This record gives sequence, C-alpha cells and structure tokens, in this order.
Amino acid sequence: MPIRPVLSFPPELLLRAQGMRAAIFDVDGVLTDGSLYIGETGEAFKAFHALDGHGLKLLQQIGIAPVIITGRDSPAVRRRIADLGIVHAVYGVHDKLAAARTLLASLQLEWSALAVIGDDWPDLPLMQHAAFACAPANAHVEVRALAAHVTQASGGHGAAREFCDLLLIAAGRYAQLLNGQLATLDSGRVA
Repeated sequence: MPIRPVLSFPPELLLRAQGMRAAIFDVDGVLTDGSLYIGETGEAFKAFHALDGHGLKLLQQIGIAPVIITGRDSPAVRRRIADLGIVHAVYGVHDKLAAARTLLASLQLEWSALAVIGDDWPDLPLMQHAAFACAPANAHVEVRALAAHVTQASGGHGAAREFCDLLLIAAGRYAQLLNGQLATLDSGRVA
C-alpha cells in the first residue's frame, strides 16, 4: 500500500526550488556539525549523518548532480564523498565562486539551474549567484538572512537531507522515490 508523504514545504518555496539540475554542498557546518577534531598529526575524524548521505544519493537518482565545494581538505571528507559516489568535488578552495564557475562550465549549466546550501561567509558569493539558496539552522546569521530557506535541522544533523528533500519535492519526485523504497524493501532487494 503506497505511503502518502507527510513532509511538505510552502508552495512559493517549492516554486523557487524548481528546475534545479545541480546542488552545491559545503562540508564543515553543512554535512558535518562544524566541529574540527585535530590532533598533533592533523585532523583525526569528522562525523557525518547517514540521513544526509541518503539524501545526496536520492538527488543523484533523479538527475540533480550533488557538488561538493569545501574550503578544507581531509582524508575523512574525501572518503565520505567517494563512498557516496559523488564525482563533482573541489577540496581546499579559498575562492568558492571561481570553483563553482569552473564546475558549472564543465556540467554545461547556468546559475539558474543551481541550488546551494552553506553556513558561513565563504558560502555567501555562491548563495548570491545561485537560483536557490539554503542554510542550516545553525548557520551564521548573515547566511541565514540571505537564504530562501533555513532548515529546521542543524548542519551535520540532517540539514543537508532536508535540503535534498525540498529539492526532491520541488522536482515532483519525492513521493515516487519514497514509495519506490517500499517496493525495494518488500522485495528483499537492497537499494
């Protein structure tokens, strides 16, 4: 029996989020809670939320390319991005706008087809150029002020998933994917 989705967003927000073909994600403060665990020999580890990872995979399934642009670089981040099968990623970037321009050109996309979620000042130029901008609940106040949507969840605690779900609903694919998961679980196949 199909599930009727309970998740919803205001119609005017969904209209703004329609037509996205790529979504840029920051890492620290979006895919993680922003904590940096650094020992004597460098960064030891980062914590990622499984809900966020599944949301990124769902975007890929419907043809919205997840893109990672992060100011830091670490083996932990590279491992997580590789595990998720994300092929468009730029690490250790100081000029996120220049990195985004290069990636958009390689994907043959315009800013009008781009969504972005960021949490701090280095993300502001991306948010100003993108067609749809989002921020986690715990983002810096200036970032939240610029965002079309501020998630209920904090970075590293489901904010990226909420952003993904919003894009899936705006694309008209959320209910289909939800019920597709049920069919996969019922059949005993692993997705």
